[in-house]
Amino acid sequence: MDREDLKEWIAKCQEGDREAFGPIVEAFKRRAYFTALALVGNGEDAYDLSQEAFVRAFRAISRFDGTRDFGPWFFRILRNVCNTALAKRGSRREESLDDLCASGHEPRAGGRFDPSLLAERNEVVEIVWRGLARLDGKHREVIVLKDLQGCSYQEIAEILDIPIGTVMSRLYYARQRLKDLLSAEEKPLAV
Repeated sequence: MDREDLKEWIAKCQEGDREAFGPIVEAFKRRAYFTALALVGNGEDAYDLSQEAFVRAFRAISRFDGTRDFGPWFFRILRNVCNTALAKRGSRREESLDDLCASGHEPRAGGRFDPSLLAERNEVVEIVWRGLARLDGKHREVIVLKDLQGCSYQEIAEILDIPIGTVMSRLYYARQRLKDLLSAEEKPLAV
């Protein structure tokens, strides 16, 4: 959905059209799920929390400033929902890649089906997820927003309510830490 279509759907929602929120959910549901998954570490919780964030966004849509971007506003709501859930339960519950595959929520890459490439990719994805899980929350969320969701520095600053310089600093240190964690996980490939 392009920016203008999104603005139209939001305006309809703000005028009381409940059905107009459906296309907005459709446009953001995948990104919301994977953002929540990276933050809370559990597929079932990620689904529930992303749904809760959409409900909260719908309830607050009348207060949304239509001159601003919807994405950062929504992802701030999602982040708050996830952080509240994490605080209530005390820690992240993590799932393995096998659990994600079994539940149908595995991140998918496009392309051809090649079993050897899929096996290698699954191993890499598993290592990256484990590395992300080992980062502290503030570093994990900045990597998720920048590298997995493709948010700009400005959008991340809005979502996290921090200066752009802090975003850049956190991202640098988060990438360094993740690189160190992934280096420790590397296994020599059989030739």
